[in-house]
Amino acid sequence: MNLISALDLPKLIDISAVRTNVTEQEVKEVAKIANKYGFICAFAMPCYTELLKKELGSDTKVHLGGVVGFPSGADTTSAKILTAKEMISLGCDEVDMVINVGALLSGDYDFVKNEISEIKKIVSPIPLKSILEISYLDEEKIKIGTELAVEAGVDFVKTGTGWAKNPTTVETIKLISEVVNNRCSIKAAGGVRTLKTLEDMYVQGCRRFGISLNSALSILREAYEREGLEFNN
Repeated sequence: MNLISALDLPKLIDISAVRTNVTEQEVKEVAKIANKYGFICAFAMPCYTELLKKELGSDTKVHLGGVVGFPSGADTTSAKILTAKEMISLGCDEVDMVINVGALLSGDYDFVKNEISEIKKIVSPIPLKSILEISYLDEEKIKIGTELAVEAGVDFVKTGTGWAKNPTTVETIKLISEVVNNRCSIKAAGGVRTLKTLEDMYVQGCRRFGISLNSALSILREAYEREGLEFNN
């Protein structure tokens, strides 16, 4: 028996259009595909969040996602607060925020934790996903960043933005899962391009996946074909 069925798979995937060169047409396509297959959440960059909401439509079952501090996490806390408030005002159902990676690397752990807590207060009760950007961290900093995020009250620890060079690995998900210890959920993003990778991460405790439009469709096609279902896109 397959670990995740083709019909259940979209319920685990946040489909996204968050690259620098994303166009309005791609945002519209993300909304169309998200509605067609029932992806749980859709994300665009802040300038396109309102467009994404419009294209999803008022009767959509897809959650609207908003990003804060993308992609560097190096905005001032006040700037992140303003963005978070704007995302909420636009009707976002979930918010993904990049932590201050430089502060984490510098050992300023109180700053990292307090900033996450401030954003959590603003977006609550909707889910907050705290992005570590693990590509820039060693194992010890990943552990520390995960613990800080959990203590700050996040709903998900998220691995990355998808902008950094190194992909998220199954081993990293296992490491984060050990620290989280069921205190919050885990989202993988960056490098999840095959059904096998996704399912291997799922086994290690990951329950949400941030995937770009083309990769999401490719993974979904794999799942459909594995079950002998016709995939028409």
